[in-house]
Amino acid sequence: MSYRVTFVCTGNICRSPMAEGVLRHHVEEEGLDVEVDSSGTDGWHAGDAADSRTVATLRRAGYRSAHTARRFEEDWFDRYDLILALDDGHLRALRAMAPDDEARDKVHLLREFDPNAGDDLDVPDPYYGGRADFDHVLELVEAAMPGLLDRIRADMKDR
Repeated sequence: MSYRVTFVCTGNICRSPMAEGVLRHHVEEEGLDVEVDSSGTDGWHAGDAADSRTVATLRRAGYRSAHTARRFEEDWFDRYDLILALDDGHLRALRAMAPDDEARDKVHLLREFDPNAGDDLDVPDPYYGGRADFDHVLELVEAAMPGLLDRIRADMKDR
């Protein structure tokens, strides 16, 4: 059975699809049996594609993106091994939604996996910004990937 990871931001059109695209690239490159997707804490953009600036940022960096926004549902906790929030607000919302301690323990901030993140573990929302803001989000996402991949490999080994 595949290891399953999901990323969660607010509307599921900027940060979480970006993280999804980056992780998917890495697990495919390594041949890991990992399913990667994303969703949002709110359903405002459900059914929409990723923000065009997210797609452009991913493409410039050599990643691909095929995404349709959706809202994270409470009954999905059993589907995932790891649920990664993009900021503290998402973390709180997901942990409040979790049906039990086991589900809550699956929820982490993405930047927890970046050893250089310091105390600021939020990935800022680039929606109201420009290209530099989207590029910054990609930098933060990429910085967390080595640690996240280490965690995934360790979890898969322990199965």
